[in-house]
Amino acid sequence: MTKHANQRTSVAALMGTPIVDAQGSPIGHVKEFAVTPLVDAFHVHGIVFKRVAAPRHAPRALVPIADLQLTDTGAMQLRETARPTDLPDDETFLLLERDLLDQQIIDVNGHKVVRVNDVDLVWEPISDSSPDLLLRIAEVEVGLRGAARRLLKGLPENTVHAIAERFSASVIPWNFVDLIDRDPARRVRLKIEQEGLANMHPSDLADILEELAPAERHALFISLDEEVAAEALEEVTPKMQQTLIESLDSEQIAGIVEEMDPGAAADLLSEMSDERSEAILDEMDPEERQEVEELLEFEGDSAAGRMTTEYLALPHDATVAHAIAALHDYEGDIDTLTEIYLLDPEERITALIPIVQLLLATPEAALDALPHGHLVTCNGDANGRKVAELFDKYNLRALPVLDNDKKLIGVVHAEQVIALLRAKK
Repeated sequence: MTKHANQRTSVAALMGTPIVDAQGSPIGHVKEFAVTPLVDAFHVHGIVFKRVAAPRHAPRALVPIADLQLTDTGAMQLRETARPTDLPDDETFLLLERDLLDQQIIDVNGHKVVRVNDVDLVWEPISDSSPDLLLRIAEVEVGLRGAARRLLKGLPENTVHAIAERFSASVIPWNFVDLIDRDPARRVRLKIEQEGLANMHPSDLADILEELAPAERHALFISLDEEVAAEALEEVTPKMQQTLIESLDSEQIAGIVEEMDPGAAADLLSEMSDERSEAILDEMDPEERQEVEELLEFEGDSAAGRMTTEYLALPHDATVAHAIAALHDYEGDIDTLTEIYLLDPEERITALIPIVQLLLATPEAALDALPHGHLVTCNGDANGRKVAELFDKYNLRALPVLDNDKKLIGVVHAEQVIALLRAKK
């Protein structure tokens, strides 16, 4: 066995390998590789095979790797004490060929969806002093090398290896694999790394959702926490938004909508029937509901219909210390804040202060004494074309929206304008 230590192989290469008993008599061929994720997700627990001369519908047999040894001919031989058992027909095991090959997985590092063509394995010693081997799962093949191995299965091993190695490796380390389970009600096969998904840019996560097949897309989306789901939902198309939430109940959708930008939430609900939209609003917290309901009253293509009510505005006599405190308490998307608006007692804008100016001022300095930014505004009924023209003409990052009394009612961010222009292409 020691001469096989650290020898690399794969599911495709080992599939069909003869299995012999302790006396060398054939008893079957390799049909599957069983893994117990909840016990050891990084090693193959056992080999699955169909017994020679067994009836057609007879259960397949399972023998632990620890009860096998490799022969010089490449066969797997049972030890004297080995006693193969029937493979359970439940979901006890993850089966590499059935559950991984041709399945869609998330490449968290590459921010894309790929298909598994093969699974690379390594025979490794249990310890330095033991001749016995473990079969470690090293990585999954997602490129042409793995596909070639499977396509050429049945040809001499050396021939298959020589052809497959002509293709460059495209692999994902096993510990980075996120398998999408089609049926979330079943045992979780491999835990989707929520931290890895949460750390993705929402646009990348949205791309992944759009690439997945419907069943996998649903399984992934409902696995996300509400904040991450909300960010991803804001980045996909309106049609995809409806697809993602169509199977969720009103309470589930409300939890996600509450985490969305109010403007984006209003856009989402405006695409639904009045009955469905009202049912979701009924499940929302009163404060978030009021914000969204107010935005639903505006025309979708108007500035008011595109704006968000999440912005930072302070009295005209506020100080830098007040601004810092307000930033700490801000519950919206901090990444979109580029400026602070100073308001008079009638809630009309008196000045625009770029946030970067706070870095250069003392806490007691009055905000109004800092260098002002160029103030450009629009009325709430301005159409999308007018809004886009203002962003382009003045190179804006945000555009304050005013009502008929010139009071500040919201802000349109550059990302909303970009989304509008993309939607019209």
